[in-house]
Amino acid sequence: MFKITGLDKITKELDQLQRVIGGLDGEIGQVKFDPSDPASIESAISDVENMIDQKAGHYASNSMAASIIEQMKDTYRQAILDKAAEARAAGDNA
Repeated sequence: MFKITGLDKITKELDQLQRVIGGLDGEIGQVKFDPSDPASIESAISDVENMIDQKAGHYASNSMAASIIEQMKDTYRQAILDKAAEARAAGDNA
């Protein structure tokens, strides 16, 4: 016979992961930025990262949650960069 240990830890981590996902589901917040100003873009990215940390950062010690949190930050960073590039391109074509 053998004994499985560590299930309590995994259960706790999965529960925390569920809370992180629930907390990040839906609207995170809103940011505005000047697409032609790199400092404004970086400020918007920083603001979004802070919003994510406020909603889920207290679970960052959970490796599964930390991975989701970092993926969310990367996704929003890229979305802001893409929107800025689109806005600049639309301004050039106007």
